[in-house]
Amino acid sequence: MKKVGIVGGMGPESTIEYYNKIVYGYQKKHPKDYFPNMVIESINIFEMLELCKTKDFEALTELLLNAIKNVAASGADFAVLAANTPHIVFEELKEKSPIPLISIVEETYKKVEEDKLKVVGLLGTSFTMDADFLKKPFRDNGIKIVIPEETIRNFINDKITKELEYGIIKDDTKQKFIQIIKELKEREKVEGIILGCTELPLLLKDVELSLNVYDTMEIHVNSILSNIINLK
Repeated sequence: MKKVGIVGGMGPESTIEYYNKIVYGYQKKHPKDYFPNMVIESINIFEMLELCKTKDFEALTELLLNAIKNVAASGADFAVLAANTPHIVFEELKEKSPIPLISIVEETYKKVEEDKLKVVGLLGTSFTMDADFLKKPFRDNGIKIVIPEETIRNFINDKITKELEYGIIKDDTKQKFIQIIKELKEREKVEGIILGCTELPLLLKDVELSLNVYDTMEIHVNSILSNIINLK
């Protein structure tokens, strides 16, 4: 059985979800008296976000690479970044990492492509919505990806960093996000919505939306489980 290394803390709430979903997801897919081995390196999300804000991507790469090296030193056979935003430097990390990495972006793209959608919306932190790293594989393969207008993007980022990162779930925030998604569907004709922040599924849990919803954390976890199970 292979061991997964999780670079987490970006933020803590979603890292907890990763842990639970991997442990109990393994039991559903491969039931027996065994829980998968893993190691978690939790970094300071505020340091990570500040490096994104100042666009110090060299320092960001170094921060994340050190975390990857730590999980590798703890015996991890492969690693994941338990958040979307740090994937802004994923290609640099992939080149320098001592162990294989599984990309949340690549796995999400595969799922959307499999469903043969042509237009999808993207919600996430400002860095994720404004940067190109998550949009690129979609655009390169003929899938249109759209984001809300700037004032709405600022609202989304504010709620993620001031509420969801702390595990705060408010009904008025949930209703506003549902309205944002409905407006994207009506105005941009999106066929699906990418929850490009691993905290967003915590807010929209059990919400029924009339379009395809791509929970990037769930997609990522399923890929992690496949690697744990298949790499024996």
